[in-house]
Amino acid sequence: MGLATGSHFFDDNTPRRVPRLGDITLADLPAEIGLFPLFGTLLLPRGKLPLNVFEPRYVGLIEDALADQRLIGIIQPFSEIDDDEDFAAEPHLFEVGCIGRITSFVERLDNTYAITLTGISRFRYLRESEGARGYRRARIDVSAYAGDLNEIPSAPFDRKLLLESLKEYFESRGMGVRWEVIDQMADDALLVALPMICPFPSPEKQALLEADTLTERARVLQSLLDLSGSQNGGARPV
Repeated sequence: MGLATGSHFFDDNTPRRVPRLGDITLADLPAEIGLFPLFGTLLLPRGKLPLNVFEPRYVGLIEDALADQRLIGIIQPFSEIDDDEDFAAEPHLFEVGCIGRITSFVERLDNTYAITLTGISRFRYLRESEGARGYRRARIDVSAYAGDLNEIPSAPFDRKLLLESLKEYFESRGMGVRWEVIDQMADDALLVALPMICPFPSPEKQALLEADTLTERARVLQSLLDLSGSQNGGARPV
């Protein structure tokens, strides 16, 4: 007999309509997906992204995703979206986004949602497809990102230098951070969490998303932190 523990009502013999997070393969990912364009927002594979969803077309996107595989595509537009703009004049999108799976949600009485997305895999945006309910849809290709489903650990990097740079970056912006949580993170978890929480400009966030590997992402992140430090008058001894 299966046990009900929290939100888990399945035993190993219960058929599932969607695979478990750890069992997802490229074959489980769609060739077409509903898009949630978010300027200045980064979702990375294995990252967690909380969102408040209230605009009617994106409420529709969430409802459709919940009725299917619970997958949506997070992708950055080149410019910030004006809610008052004509929907026909949609902004251009970057070429690479990230598929997120809805792993928790709360439906409010006012027909809005609070959701959490877990990043699954990056995708390449190919072309727009016919939309529904006002939100955008696109044909996508995930074939280049098989490694996102079983990510190779990063090569060793200078963690001490990275955290020192991070502290300078946050202090220069007056941002408070729970350092005890960051200090306890494993290296690869840092390389997911830090790019998502740092308020880098949109193109820099895109560079972090498009870094081929965790090792490359660590290099890009360190470079961005160093560049931010030099722009704020900081200097490192050599």
